[in-house]
Amino acid sequence: MYIVCVTSKVKPEFREQYVAATMDNATNTRKEPGNVRFDVLQAEEDPNQFFFYEVYRTKDDFAKHQQTPHYFRWRDAVKEMMLEPRKGVRHTNLFPADSGSW
Repeated sequence: MYIVCVTSKVKPEFREQYVAATMDNATNTRKEPGNVRFDVLQAEEDPNQFFFYEVYRTKDDFAKHQQTPHYFRWRDAVKEMMLEPRKGVRHTNLFPADSGSW
């Protein structure tokens, strides 16, 4: 599996718009054959901070995701909503082992 964890901080006045755009992206990403999971989390102590936990079957599936209309729509919509640039960290899993049971 190929995992991407993204942290973003949003300007407070754009929080609701950011969530709406993000839900569109997450919902459509879950329809991609190479996507296994897409969690959208909001920080308890700072409602303007978000965390995405994205799991793809392969690194190539993530690259394909970044070429979809819904990703471009999200990226362009939220660009000016960010308080600071989003930070993504890419991972490969150690545990649980890839088993195809996802």
